[in-house]
Amino acid sequence: MQSSKIAGVGYYVPKNVYTNNDLSRFMETNDEWIQERTGIKERRFADRLGETTTTIGVEAAKNAIERAGITAQDVDFIIFATLSPDYYFPGCGVLLQREMKMKEIGALDVRNQCSGFLYALSIADQFIKTGMYKNILVVGSEKHSFAMDFETRSRNVSVIFGDGAGAVVLQPTQKEGQGILSTHLHSDGADAEILAMFYPGAAANKWLPEKPGYPEQELGGLFMTTEQLEGGAALPYMDGPAVFKKAVVKFPEVIREALAANNLKAEDIDLLVPHQANLRISQYVQQLLGLSDDKVFNNIQKYGNTTAASVPIALCEAWEAGKIKEDDLVCLAAFGSGFTWASALIRW
Repeated sequence: MQSSKIAGVGYYVPKNVYTNNDLSRFMETNDEWIQERTGIKERRFADRLGETTTTIGVEAAKNAIERAGITAQDVDFIIFATLSPDYYFPGCGVLLQREMKMKEIGALDVRNQCSGFLYALSIADQFIKTGMYKNILVVGSEKHSFAMDFETRSRNVSVIFGDGAGAVVLQPTQKEGQGILSTHLHSDGADAEILAMFYPGAAANKWLPEKPGYPEQELGGLFMTTEQLEGGAALPYMDGPAVFKKAVVKFPEVIREALAANNLKAEDIDLLVPHQANLRISQYVQQLLGLSDDKVFNNIQKYGNTTAASVPIALCEAWEAGKIKEDDLVCLAAFGSGFTWASALIRW
């Protein structure tokens, strides 16, 4: 069976830079507080009206397609990972297909938050291996800023996230031992609520009316009240310490799983590109695996956490910086809301 290789990489980040000191104008925080807890110095925010999750995804896709040596017309499948879509529906995949004037190809949206890109990459890998598609565009794109609450009550969430997009083009390769060696996907919803955005949705309702005409007071809390909205019920929620504790267990676990599946060890890794959730998590995992600084790539300092976009942005930056060369062993890993976690081992 043929393998799949990453033939082109690309990324795009908005031009608007917001430092930690910029955020202190809106909420009670400061540069030292943010850097100590997350390692983040600044992040990018998209233009409020001129840029969307789809349009920044398009810019990353253009770059990846050009580097793969193909055109938008050659792409035969799209997988778009995001937690911040332009619309609740339809998904961003079809919007990107329209924007790039592609053929009437399939478009799949993945909603696995921080692990979304690796889930999407795994799906694309299977399609390539079976010969169903030849040029698959995988995009991770986020515009978090439109939904962030820049008040002190939300600072433990809002200081972390930024906007950006990354993309890769997957193609088949006949070269033995090259390309994606394996991918590993996991989930556990037992503690899903410690990192979640509860609305829109009806999870708080145990039932829905069987027929129209019920008085509003009998709808069991179907509608949010003004008091709930003002109290922040529609905002993202995160129990940071609890998430941290889970991440530092699952990150190294899924990396070691990928290595074991390929009869390799941590010292065989040429570059680890982790999801950029928190610099302290990356540093802990690095220490646990015994990797030197030159074998782990972090850029959360510049961009914050861009969830589904963070791995492809970091992968592209590392490649552009010459940190990834032919035949290098590259490990990608992510952990996020759900909880979901994943890894991919690639012989470049």
